Amino acid sequence: MSIKLWKEDDRPREKFYLKGKSSVSDSELLAILIGMGSREKSALDLAKDILSDNDNSLEKLSRLTIKELMEYKGIGEAKAITISAALELGNRKQSEPRNDIKSIKTSRDSFQLLKPYFNDLRQEEFYIILLNKALKPMKIERISIGKTDATLVDIKIIAKLALNYLASTIVVSHNHPSGNLTPSAADNQLTERIKGALNLLDIQLLDHIIIANDNYFSYADEGKL
Repeated sequence: MSIKLWKEDDRPREKFYLKGKSSVSDSELLAILIGMGSREKSALDLAKDILSDNDNSLEKLSRLTIKELMEYKGIGEAKAITISAALELGNRKQSEPRNDIKSIKTSRDSFQLLKPYFNDLRQEEFYIILLNKALKPMKIERISIGKTDATLVDIKIIAKLALNYLASTIVVSHNHPSGNLTPSAADNQLTERIKGALNLLDIQLLDHIIIANDNYFSYADEGKL
């Protein structure tokens, strides 16, 4: 049945307007972005299929490319760009600075600051947080972009940034796109090398955070620093 034949307050757009944004499901929100479906399926049915193919995960959905979205019958270039743009707005909203975190007191503080930078990445990336003596974040900087299972890190770049900002303490972080939080032997070796280099400069390595989706591993919490 076409969405136009539904009762007005059951249609996604009308429901959003009359009952509020919290009243609509993820599939209904996606249907609003799609607008019109195909002859075979309504926009809502198409939205449900797309979400189902991605385990009903908005995170997985946001990783789809424009071309991958266009593989669905009824999703042309314009609709694919609309969907991708809407999801990117959501990502950028999450990436806005956390003004409520005045200083890094726990590993979760570091995780909350860093997580938005790793949203939807298919490859490993490496970031650092530069902190002053009060452990207040002064700068978050990407150091390198790697492959799906590894990234190369130049410790000289980390040291140079720390000296340029007169940082007293640093948190380093990278992601595991595989979802596996267990540090690799290479992760452990890199952590020791960074810690040793910073010690020579009288700069403390406060933590190394590994991020995988909505979870994280903290070297400091595990007593590995």
